[in-house]
Amino acid sequence: MKPASKKWKRLGKALLITAMFMVAVWWGLPFALPLPGRLTEPVVPSLTFLASDGTPLRQLLTDDGQRVAQPSSYNDIPRPLLLATLAAEDRRFFEHHGVDFTAIARAAWDDVRAWRVVSGASTITQQLAKISADEPRPRSIYAKIIEAIQARRIEMTWDKQRIVTEYLNRVSYGNLLTGCASAAQGYFHKPMRDLTPAECAFLAALPQSPTRLNPFKNFDAVKKRQQRILTRMHELGWLDDEALNLALNEKPTLRRFTGGFEAPHAVALLGHADLRLASGPEGAQVMRTSIVSTLQSRVESIITARLALLRDRHVTQAAAVVIENSTGRVLALAGSRDFFSNDSGQINGAWMPHSAGSAVKPFTYLLALQRGFTPATVIPDLPIEFSTTTGIYRPENYDHRNYGPVTLRTALGSSLNIPAVRVLKQIGGEKVLCDALHSLGITSLIEPPEHYGLGLTIGNAPVRLLELANAYACLARLGEFKPWTLLADETVTASTSLYPASVCYLMADILHDNQARVPTFGPHSVIRLPFPCAVKTGTSRNYRDNWTLGFTPEFTVGVWAGNFDNTPMENVSGVTGAGPIFSDIFKHLQETFGTTWFEEPPNIVHARIDPRTGHRLDEKLLPPRVSREDIFISGTEPKCATEADYEADTGRAFLGPEYANWLAQGDLWATGLLSLRPESAPSGPPQIISPKDGTVLFLDPDLGNEGRRLLLQAQHGNSVRWTSPTLRIETEDGRTYAWLEPGRHLIHALSDSAELTTVAIEVKPAEDLRKSRPLRRQIATGSR
Repeated sequence: MKPASKKWKRLGKALLITAMFMVAVWWGLPFALPLPGRLTEPVVPSLTFLASDGTPLRQLLTDDGQRVAQPSSYNDIPRPLLLATLAAEDRRFFEHHGVDFTAIARAAWDDVRAWRVVSGASTITQQLAKISADEPRPRSIYAKIIEAIQARRIEMTWDKQRIVTEYLNRVSYGNLLTGCASAAQGYFHKPMRDLTPAECAFLAALPQSPTRLNPFKNFDAVKKRQQRILTRMHELGWLDDEALNLALNEKPTLRRFTGGFEAPHAVALLGHADLRLASGPEGAQVMRTSIVSTLQSRVESIITARLALLRDRHVTQAAAVVIENSTGRVLALAGSRDFFSNDSGQINGAWMPHSAGSAVKPFTYLLALQRGFTPATVIPDLPIEFSTTTGIYRPENYDHRNYGPVTLRTALGSSLNIPAVRVLKQIGGEKVLCDALHSLGITSLIEPPEHYGLGLTIGNAPVRLLELANAYACLARLGEFKPWTLLADETVTASTSLYPASVCYLMADILHDNQARVPTFGPHSVIRLPFPCAVKTGTSRNYRDNWTLGFTPEFTVGVWAGNFDNTPMENVSGVTGAGPIFSDIFKHLQETFGTTWFEEPPNIVHARIDPRTGHRLDEKLLPPRVSREDIFISGTEPKCATEADYEADTGRAFLGPEYANWLAQGDLWATGLLSLRPESAPSGPPQIISPKDGTVLFLDPDLGNEGRRLLLQAQHGNSVRWTSPTLRIETEDGRTYAWLEPGRHLIHALSDSAELTTVAIEVKPAEDLRKSRPLRRQIATGSR
């Protein structure tokens, strides 16, 4: 064989071996390396909160600190964005097989001419391998080789559409935005389908260097690269002349989107709960809340507008919740005036416990109605003191007046404190009420009942607005309790029957009775709505918190107003602070969704009663001077009035001896309507009602004048003359007061017949209050 033939044979053999080696490298070596670790895992989107109608409320960051939208499918990606990305990163993407040797040659020539690296040649597939690596690789020839081999493996495993889709869903666009859908929202606050070609090219410019090409810091550099991309798209025939001119002349308007911040307090409350997540078609973590976005916005705007009118009265914050009674779903929750305000707007006033004032009174009366009381039961609204383990407890009404004999309906409607405390004492005390509130979902009462004492009924304990509103929703469901929820897709929990429907109906009827509110609120208060609605207000001591809560069969609304630093408002009560917010919200609900009222249960009966005595009237037997119709559960109607209940000549209703002192003061409503029974006329030595002998009193810096004015009361009424050798005694509006000073004192009550009764008291200064707080005088004021 000739030498030349041997040479060609060896050359052919070498070429064959080389070809076989290249084939092995090109087709076999890729299978020696696994796919990038993160590429085998689905994209984990950010937790997204949606309103009940699917409107986005907020998108949180992932564990990697990125905002990742739900992954897009190939068909979801706008064609201009796809083409702009190919023009910017890999124009021959659909022609090569993972590695673009033409681009490599071009990049090498550019680098040689510049004597430095000025151009890369990574394909989209190689970039996908790079961003999907388990750990970031340093920039090196070795890393490039690994990425090229993995790119070949990807191309041999997936089709082109899946590769470019995975790339666009995983690539970083800067500013914590991963994926094209997140970038569209993050920079233009719009879905991808609404992007213009110019905006698509703008986004396509960013992945090359997301830090350097930050449009919020280096807009001109991004704009310059965007225009090069648009020009390249035109050169490749992907944009016609007209589209190019429009895109080049369009100035992208950036609208920074940080994931949304609607209903922030509701979202934050959900974020701290252990809740199930719904998975979308691509595994997206989605939490569909019960929030109605339009209602939420309206509630927030109402709070802002109403607080602006109260600025001069030191009311800086308010919170409101709206509950759908049939499901327990929270339709709106605003925790403050403005989440971003510098006066603690991040505090959730709907969840932060506050003193509830009179807002808990309905539950005392609910228990009383369950135990045989009726709306016509007469309760003495007279001064009273209770001896407790923590000292003397003396409740007072909001306006420091006493109304004598009042029906349960009037006592609750006018939010009188003394009758509420009397009733709680009669039905078993604070433990009964504390247990009831616990069963209604109030979780903030963590102390034993005796810690709160009888003052629990007039709101000396902290409660959460959301939980208290849900307790009112139990009344609206006529005794059926459901837990509240902020999730729209959560299965509606079966209700638990806590109270008879007829008893709750009586409560609803009382709370929507505007006439029962007149003594305290007047006939035209802001809580008198133009449609049936049960309403109750509450104001804590020294005007630190005020509340308005109420319901119809469809909705329950709760509102709190005050200051997060616990400073007092300036004479703002529930009817003037929270009341207008409540009224505006409920009027919006009625206008938007409609409201109804309860159907009367079959065991409810009507009867006309005399509110002075609570007795049922028979008009044939006794034409009444004062009467009103009331409702009762069948079988609980009060006894009939008799002629013995009234003065024969005047028709005045007789009162027992306990009313002597009050009646002698000449209260306007009682003038000509009430009279003591003749046998009840006072005789013998005066019986001192207040103060009790041996009482220890503390001056209290939280009270007006440090609580120095002490009301003196005795059974003999105005026929008693009060004296003290050490205290100043004065009379005002028919009432007699002692002005307290530290020390031991004697107080004398002298009757017209010169019979004397004496009590001894001790007054301690305000600085001793903290040392002996368990013995402090408890005076409950300002709760209505």
